[in-house]
Amino acid sequence: MAKNLIIVESPTKSKTITKFLGKNYAVKASMGHLRDLPKSTLGLYVEHNFTPKYINIRGKGDLIRELKAEAAKADKVYLATDPDREGEAISWHLAHILGLDENAPCRIEFHEITSNAVKDALKHPRTINTAMVDAQQTRRIIDRLVGYKLSPLLWRKVRKGLSAGRVQSVAVKIIADRDKAIAEFVPEEFWTLKVKLRKDVKEPLFEAEVVKKAGNKLEMHNAQEALAAETDLKDAAYKVEAAFRKTVTRKALPPFTTSTLQQEAAHKLNFTTRRTMMVAQQLYEGVNIGKSSAGLITYMRTDSTRLAAEAVASVRELTVQLFGSEYCPEKPNVFSNKNNAQDAHEAIRPTSITRMPSEVEAHLTKDQYRLYKLIWERTVASQMTPAVYEQTTLTISADAYELKATGSVLTFDGHLRLADKKEMSEEKLTAVPYIASGTVLTLHKVMPAEQHFTEAPPHYTEASLVKKMEDEGIGRPSTYSPIIQTIRTRGYVARDGKKLVATELGVKVVDMLTGHFGDIINIPYSARMEDELDAIAAHQAEKEKTLADFYRPFEELLEEADKVIPKDPPPLELSGEKCELCGKDMVIREGRFGKFQACSGFPQCHNTKPLLVKIGVPCPHCGGEMTQRRTKTGRVFYGCANYPACEFTSWDKPTTQPCPVCGKQLLERTEGNGRVKYFCSDPECENAAPKRVGRKKKVTTASLLENAETEDKPKKKTRKKAAKKTKAKKTAKRKV
Repeated sequence: MAKNLIIVESPTKSKTITKFLGKNYAVKASMGHLRDLPKSTLGLYVEHNFTPKYINIRGKGDLIRELKAEAAKADKVYLATDPDREGEAISWHLAHILGLDENAPCRIEFHEITSNAVKDALKHPRTINTAMVDAQQTRRIIDRLVGYKLSPLLWRKVRKGLSAGRVQSVAVKIIADRDKAIAEFVPEEFWTLKVKLRKDVKEPLFEAEVVKKAGNKLEMHNAQEALAAETDLKDAAYKVEAAFRKTVTRKALPPFTTSTLQQEAAHKLNFTTRRTMMVAQQLYEGVNIGKSSAGLITYMRTDSTRLAAEAVASVRELTVQLFGSEYCPEKPNVFSNKNNAQDAHEAIRPTSITRMPSEVEAHLTKDQYRLYKLIWERTVASQMTPAVYEQTTLTISADAYELKATGSVLTFDGHLRLADKKEMSEEKLTAVPYIASGTVLTLHKVMPAEQHFTEAPPHYTEASLVKKMEDEGIGRPSTYSPIIQTIRTRGYVARDGKKLVATELGVKVVDMLTGHFGDIINIPYSARMEDELDAIAAHQAEKEKTLADFYRPFEELLEEADKVIPKDPPPLELSGEKCELCGKDMVIREGRFGKFQACSGFPQCHNTKPLLVKIGVPCPHCGGEMTQRRTKTGRVFYGCANYPACEFTSWDKPTTQPCPVCGKQLLERTEGNGRVKYFCSDPECENAAPKRVGRKKKVTTASLLENAETEDKPKKKTRKKAAKKTKAKKTAKRKV
C-alpha cells in the first residue's frame, strides 16, 4: 500500500509522474476544480465581506469520495497542482475537502515534469500560499459580480440569454473600435517613383527611390504628378552627394512567453491560441518517448523571459557543439521582462535542450512536433550571437530631386542559422555598391511610377489581440486564450479567415456597457485591476478592500443604468419582403453572425433567409448592387444582388477604385499578416489577384450563394429528433 498520496490536476500528468516514483507513492488526478460557486445563484454573501459560498461541483461526487478514501489511507498527502494562482486555489479547495491543514507543508510545485524536478519538489514541500489564493478568489468574485449583475440587465434591455464579463467586454470593445476605424477609413492615393542607376557600364545596376523635390518631401497624389516627375528625371544629372557604410546587428529574440508563443504559433504554424495552449499542455504534462516518459517543455503559462542558469549553460554548450564557438556569445544573453511581468516562472523552454526535435519526432503527433520544434529553436537561438549586416546608404541628387538608395547584405548569420529558410527569403535583401561622394552616375532607366493607396489599420487576429492585451496589461498568460474563446462562443466576435470581427450583437452589447459602465469596462481600469490582483498575491493589498472599492461604485452604476436604459425592447424591423411560405411579413432578427430575415409568424412558420447587406459598390460584371454574405461557417464573401441572373462572387471585397492597368474595379484583399492589397477584378488582367491556395474542397459560385448561412431553427430540432431516434435504436438493441 502506498504511504504517500500526490494529487495533480490531470490524468496525463499523474501517469507521467507515476513512472518517476516508486511503490510508496500513489498519484491521483483531481480533474481540475472540485469546488466552485453555484451556477444558479450569486453564491456570495456580499454583506459579509463578499464571503463566497462554495459547493462541490455536480458530477464529481464519486471522485471526491475516491480521493478522500485514498487520503485517509496515506501517511502524507501532497498537493501538486499547477504552479500559478489557479493551481494554488485548487490546492486550497482540496485541502478543505480532504480535511488537510493548509498551514502544514502539504503543497509542492514544479515547473517541469521531469524525474529530477518532481523528486526535488518532494524534498521541499511548503504551506499553501493564501495570498495567491486571495488573488484568485478576488478575480473570481469580481467576475461573478459583473456576470451575475450585468447579465440580467442585458436580458431586460437587449436580449435574453446574453452574458457580460469584465475583461471579455474590454476585448470585444478593442475589436469593435478597430472595426469602426477600418469602416471609417478613406484610402488616399499616392505614387512612388524609382530609377535604376550605375557608376558606369561595367558596374552593377542598383535602384534608388525619389524622396524629395526642392528640399521638401516629394508627394505625388495622382498619375499626372507622377508623369511630370518621370519626365524631369529622364533629363536630370545624377551625382552621389553622400555615402555611408555601417555594420548593423540584429540581436536574438528572447525565449517564449505565453503571449509570444501564441503569436509565433499563429504566424508560423497557423494555430489558434486555443490549439497552441492545448498542444503546449500535452508537451508539458508528458509524452511517452520509447520506454520512458517525461514532460518535454516547462510550464507554458508565464510572462517571464528568464531562463534558469543551468538551462543557459546547457544551451551554450550545445550551441558550440552544433555550430562552433563563433555562434556562442562571450556572455549569456539576458532579456528584460515587461513592467507587469511576474518572474515566478521561467520562460517556456525544453526540459532538456539536448532532446533534439528530430529525436522525438517519431513519438509525437504532427502538432506536438511542430510546436516543440518552434520552442526548441527559439530557446537555442535566444542564446546565440547577433546576425551581422553591412548596410550601405547613398544620397543622390538629380537636379531639383533627391533620391535614396539603401541596401543590406548579411555578412554573418548568427542566430539566424536556425531561422526558417522561407522566412529568410522573405527579407529580400538588396546590395547597393558603395560609391564615393561626388561621383557622377549614369541613368539606366526611370522605372514606371507605382500607384498605391494608404491602408486602413489591419483587423485584429487572435495573435495581435493577445499582443494588444499583453501590452495594455489586460489579463494574464492563463487568461488570453479563454478570453478569446469566450467572446467567440457568446457570438460577440466572429472569425473571418484569420481576422476577428465584432458582430452586430457584440457592438450593441459593448456600446451599452461602455455607455453606462465606462468607468469599469475600459482598458485602464482592467490594467489597474490586474495590478491590484498582483498586489494581493504579493501581500501588498487586502482582498476585502479591493472588493469593496470595486462593488460600491459598480452598484451605483447598475442602479442608474436600470433607470436610464429603456425597458421596452425596440420593435421588430420589417425587411420589406413577404414570406414565400405563409405570406406574412419578413422581419429582421439578429443572430450569432449578424442580422437575418425571419418570418413574423414564428413559431408557426420557421422560414428564414439571409439579409442582403449592400456595400454601396456596383457589381464588376453587371453593375448591380454588391452585397455582403456569409457562408454556413460564418465566413464573409461578396455576391451580386442580381443572383441567379448574375453569378459574380468574390472572397475579396469589391471597391470603387479603378485598376491602374485596365481601369476595371479593384478588389481589396487582407493578407494573413493583416496587410491590405488591391487586385483587379478582371482575371485576365496582369494585375489580377493570385489564386488562393490551401483549399481542399472546391467552392463554386452556386454553392456560395445557395448555401449562405441562415438562422434556420428547424435544423436544430431535426438534429435533436435524429439523436433521440439513434438513442431509441440503441436501447432497443440492448433489450433484444
